[in-house]
Amino acid sequence: MGSAVNVPNSISLARLALIPLFMWLLIGADELVWGGWLLFIIASTDWVDGYLARRLDQVTEFGKLLDPVADRLAVVSSVFAGWWVDALPDWFVILLVVREVIVAIGAGIIALRGGGKVDVRTIGKRATFGIYTAITWFILATGYDWDWLRVTAAVVGAISLVMYYIAMAYYAIDGWGQMRRSRLENADR
Repeated sequence: MGSAVNVPNSISLARLALIPLFMWLLIGADELVWGGWLLFIIASTDWVDGYLARRLDQVTEFGKLLDPVADRLAVVSSVFAGWWVDALPDWFVILLVVREVIVAIGAGIIALRGGGKVDVRTIGKRATFGIYTAITWFILATGYDWDWLRVTAAVVGAISLVMYYIAMAYYAIDGWGQMRRSRLENADR
């Protein structure tokens, strides 16, 4: 484990710093094309920081917290901004928001019951990539007025949402197991 100040964590921090610009492009400047391309860059940094952390052996506890926080904030802000400018369909927004609320409540319960942090699963990473892709494509499709891209975004979004909910089920199982182990360890003391 390396220092909290490293290349992958700097990339995650840059992702966080770009979110207000993205929001302004969509909501303040009505620049959906530029906002969509900026979201593409923001989403790409999600993959890059994780890859570099593993490749450069710069995985840190700070990075393990920072990366999912940056992901959640980027997804939440892009969903809000995309919804605000009418680029995202209601079904997509509702299913994403419901999932995020359930995960937030579940994470709170796990934390309060001593379950600790649940590790990210591959299906969750792939689902997040698909969600980022779908949101980006919905926004670009609206900016360019490309119906074919809107349909493609809907298909990718639907598949990614299924994966997102499956990942949520795995996280619930993992969290339940951690809480159970924690209770057993505390009972043995």
